[in-house]
Amino acid sequence: MFRMWGKIIKNGKILRDHVVCIEDYSLTRTKKVYKSLDELCQEFQIGVPLWLELNKKDFICFNKTRFNQDSFIDTIDFDYLEFQLIEDDY
Repeated sequence: MFRMWGKIIKNGKILRDHVVCIEDYSLTRTKKVYKSLDELCQEFQIGVPLWLELNKKDFICFNKTRFNQDSFIDTIDFDYLEFQLIEDDY
């Protein structure tokens, strides 16, 4: 199973969190990551952030990244969205 954990953080506190589970083994790892982010953003009712170069590097190195205001087109009312891989099916 492929699981991603998303957290909305403001002032160092978790306001909301959610885990997305994907069991579609036909998808590539990259497609699972993007699908997870889309599902988390729907759950949190926020726009999907843009993957900046820093986000890509962080996710490749640490299986975790943070999306702050720079990654969002709309204004956000939190400090950042943390996005972390917690279980990979490979």
